[in-house]
Amino acid sequence: MRQLLASLAITLSTLGIAHAQEGDPSAGEELAQGCVACHGENGISSSGDFPSLAGQKASYLAKQILDIRDGEREVPQMAGQVDDYSEQDAWDVAAYYADMEPNVGEAKDEAELLARGRELYRAGDASKGLPACTACHGPTGAGIESAGYPALSGQQPAYTIATLEAFASGERSNDDNGVMRDIASKMSDEDREAIANYVFGLH
Repeated sequence: MRQLLASLAITLSTLGIAHAQEGDPSAGEELAQGCVACHGENGISSSGDFPSLAGQKASYLAKQILDIRDGEREVPQMAGQVDDYSEQDAWDVAAYYADMEPNVGEAKDEAELLARGRELYRAGDASKGLPACTACHGPTGAGIESAGYPALSGQQPAYTIATLEAFASGERSNDDNGVMRDIASKMSDEDREAIANYVFGLH
């Protein structure tokens, strides 16, 4: 647990700062027209198959776009979509979505599910070696821009679950230092469902 927390602290202090650059939301709006079909007119996806991007941290989103472009993250639905993007294009699109109002979801009002989600998010689970999600994603799920940690608040539960499953299996591996792969692999299906439900309504 101490080693994981130390890794989180080191990553928090270094990730995203060296490569950060300023994006132009106006230029990003034009580029993002091709994103609407999956990510929604206002950056809010109506399907758990695709993430909502509205209000997402620009540093995180730019990294994902560039990782997809460079083959560091495989997303079949994105095949060819960002192949011609420059780094500036990625930051422009990221800035455009970062300026949008994030989705405000409503968690299922199931006492046991909410309690487990709150416990994992706020305190973690020492018995499983799980740190609190607040360490990287903030108390309201807004993420941390300077560290490149994503916002989770209002994200479609099905997408959050699928993401955790992908990290757990190693299918997705573009997390720095393997932090999310380590965490997700220690979570049960029930844990993932609880977290996904909790962050959907967190704001």
